[in-house]
Amino acid sequence: MANTNTVRLTMAQALVRFLDAQYVELDGVEHKFVRGFMGIFGHGNVTGLGQALEQYKEDIPFLQGKNEQGMANAAIAFAKQTGRLGIYACTSSIGPGALNMVTSAAIASVNRIPLLLLPGDIFASRQPDPVLQQVEHPLDYTVSANDAFKPVSKYWDRISRPEQLLTAALNAMRVLTDPAETGAVTLCLPQDVQCEACDYPAAFFAKRVHHMDRMPPAASAIARAAELIARKRKPLVLLGGGVHYAQAVDEARAFAEAFGLPMVETQAGKSAAAWNHPLGFGGVGVTGTLAANRLAAEADVVLAVGTRLSDFTTASKSAFRHPEAAFVSINVSPMDAMKAEGVQVVADAREALTALGAELRRRGYSAAYDADELAQLKQAWDAEVDRLYAADVSDGLAQTRVLGEINRFVGERDVIVCAAGSLPGDLHRLWRTTQPKTYHMEYGFSTMGYEVAGALGVKLAEPDREVYALVGDGSYLMLHSELVTSLQEGRKIVVLLFDNSGFQCIHNLQRGHGSDGFGNEFRRRDSETGQLTGGYIPIDYAAHARSLGANSYTATTVKQLQEALVQARAANTTTLIDIKVLPGTGTDGYESWWHVGVAEVSTSGNVQRAYTGLQAKLSEIGATRR
Repeated sequence: MANTNTVRLTMAQALVRFLDAQYVELDGVEHKFVRGFMGIFGHGNVTGLGQALEQYKEDIPFLQGKNEQGMANAAIAFAKQTGRLGIYACTSSIGPGALNMVTSAAIASVNRIPLLLLPGDIFASRQPDPVLQQVEHPLDYTVSANDAFKPVSKYWDRISRPEQLLTAALNAMRVLTDPAETGAVTLCLPQDVQCEACDYPAAFFAKRVHHMDRMPPAASAIARAAELIARKRKPLVLLGGGVHYAQAVDEARAFAEAFGLPMVETQAGKSAAAWNHPLGFGGVGVTGTLAANRLAAEADVVLAVGTRLSDFTTASKSAFRHPEAAFVSINVSPMDAMKAEGVQVVADAREALTALGAELRRRGYSAAYDADELAQLKQAWDAEVDRLYAADVSDGLAQTRVLGEINRFVGERDVIVCAAGSLPGDLHRLWRTTQPKTYHMEYGFSTMGYEVAGALGVKLAEPDREVYALVGDGSYLMLHSELVTSLQEGRKIVVLLFDNSGFQCIHNLQRGHGSDGFGNEFRRRDSETGQLTGGYIPIDYAAHARSLGANSYTATTVKQLQEALVQARAANTTTLIDIKVLPGTGTDGYESWWHVGVAEVSTSGNVQRAYTGLQAKLSEIGATRR
């Protein structure tokens, strides 16, 4: 007689059914966690997980990726835009298909974004051995290509028997729904085991709600933080991505307003403070505004909320220059909270800000900022942005002018997506947002090729918003495959392609450190010198997009850009605008510094001078050479 408390399924079928029953709860509201699968089928998953997804196709959606990294990047963007309350699982074949997702795993783990990867793996039975695409390690036969995911995953497992799914799936959900430890979760699925059947407990497939309880701050931690801040006169509120994930934007603004404190933002935190808020001073650090960087230099205490304090935020530890500068770090991650050796408040951002504000009010705290001086600082920066947005050059389009036209055109609720090149610096400094979660920047890993796929992921999460991918020509050439997926799924995105004929961001970095410029522009090889110093390669990106089925336009003038933006908004399908911008027409500096290595010895006098300058800067900030 059959046991009615079990269900006989293949491991792959059981995995799909389990994931379809997972929910998360935040503040009393439940959200279905796994919204669907993205995948590309191959011999490592098509007859296992592919069969299961076909069997349950009425229950859980499947989106066909065009490149494994592209689809996984789209899944990351979806999870980020939902505030980590929903994910798409990603499945691939073994070998090259699986390894294409390793970069995405790093993106997710660095940025603390939940990403479930289900790569196919070699046969556990070893009967067809070595299987196609198997990497054989002579000293450890249990190693497969999927072991490459270990350093970039927050949880890694290989399910070599079907019953192992019971513990592996629960551990996966444990990590995926942990605000502090979330990131990439990789479950390696041997292709034979995917197809093996097992009598699974029926309870395994029941609806399961994972409660994302807000971590309250310890009263003693709040007391220590308040005691430190109470001794200081010029606190600076530094808003990171955790402010968005904790849905603490209102609390952060109220905290700043209560004590008259200026707010500055990381790339992940941008849009938490509206650009026109009197206490909002924009991005800080290497890509920061002049106003924010001057405030950072004068701050005697920094309240860092939900940030990893990366080198771009701290300008390689040179941004906060007050001789008595101290830190209070609010973060759900103890590792992040301990950075800068400040007072640690390991807690949910919303709960901690509320408690800290109440304690400071109880103490009657007030800061020493002069409101008129802050207003003048802000007005000066706003005027600088206006100047850059109106920049006019005689021989083409300046990048800052293009950004100004786009910024004025897009709606307040429209979302822009970006990741790499010179655009993140210009956007962090110049882009004006008034609504939270309208600035979607992947800058933890700064992954070239994230932009188009990321825009698709945002559109899946926010189907009623216009979504714009701002991407350089270098990033577009690296990865644009999910533009086709957006057409296939009827999810319109607008790709704004900034064509400056090369990797110009790195070209500028080279030249800023003594180089004449080498290997970063898209030039033909010169027949006489044998170097890449010939003419620029003319590439018609609009024609390429049309060949894939998208609408497209080319803009070489402001008027053409304005007309193309209007046409793109009116369209009901994915559109690409190929914008020809002049190299070297972005922004730079604003009293910030970034530590990059410079050759200690060189035949170039410019490089030698750059190295001397680097050593002087390191001596100035008190860094030690290792």
